Amino acid sequence: MSDDARHLAAPQPGDDRPGRWAAADDYDRVAEAAAAVVIKRYSSSFGLATRLLAEPVRTHVRNVYALVRVADEVVDAPRPDGTRAHQAGVLEQLETEVRTAMGTGHSANLVVHAFARTARSCGIDRSLVDPFFSSMRTDLFRVEHDEESFARYVFGSAEVVGLMCLRAFLAGQPRAQETYDELAPGAQRLGAAFQKVNFLRDLAADDHQLGRHYFPGLDPDRLDDRTRDELLCDIEADLAAAAAAIPALPASCRNAVLLAHGLFAELCRRLRETPAERIRSERVRVPAPAKARVVARTLVRGAR
Repeated sequence: MSDDARHLAAPQPGDDRPGRWAAADDYDRVAEAAAAVVIKRYSSSFGLATRLLAEPVRTHVRNVYALVRVADEVVDAPRPDGTRAHQAGVLEQLETEVRTAMGTGHSANLVVHAFARTARSCGIDRSLVDPFFSSMRTDLFRVEHDEESFARYVFGSAEVVGLMCLRAFLAGQPRAQETYDELAPGAQRLGAAFQKVNFLRDLAADDHQLGRHYFPGLDPDRLDDRTRDELLCDIEADLAAAAAAIPALPASCRNAVLLAHGLFAELCRRLRETPAERIRSERVRVPAPAKARVVARTLVRGAR
């Protein structure tokens, strides 16, 4: 730090330490920019949807998803010379950093810092954060699920993320807690739908690359069209329940949620039209022209 910078950061008689506040603001903006980079790199569909969010909701939601993505990469993308024990240690360190930053409002980890700012501003507490990290740890040591562990995993890995976003959507709104209580089931169903769609389309990668089988009792190599349709019916029921709650969301986030819902509904449609044997070996995607059509429909719907 230069002498001039040290002078600005030091307490000055009769002022409110403006240099220190300016430096803190700069750090906050850099942290939020780092979170935005994570989202842009790892999730094109989600990044597209966030563009429809008004500020400050857009930044808060990006901050949430950036942390989620970083934790996910810790368990899904280990270093080539790493071990499960090392991954577990990195994840534990990340969780500790998050808990500390939620209390202090500051972290040397830019993504953690951005998340902590959002958590403190929007009322995201450990009742949502702890189950998330619990599910991430599960990915390191459990390769198959029964009905109970699957429900617990989906809650911690996806439903709580929907609830974190709902906190961000409602921050500063009148009757925020009452509205949160009313809309929480829909937010959970939307998060669950997104997660289960990803499980289905990533069936081959989860099996062959990570050695994980998420759907209880399903051997990925034996997926057939009937089982595919049963899974999709469950997912579509989640999407329908979530859709019923969207009109009650604030205008600042409604179109973005509609778009995310529409993109995953389109993915469901494409999965239903894809033979099970292809799903067993390749990842189904929504191509860019189809995404553009979903965006156009969402904007028309939102303008009504």
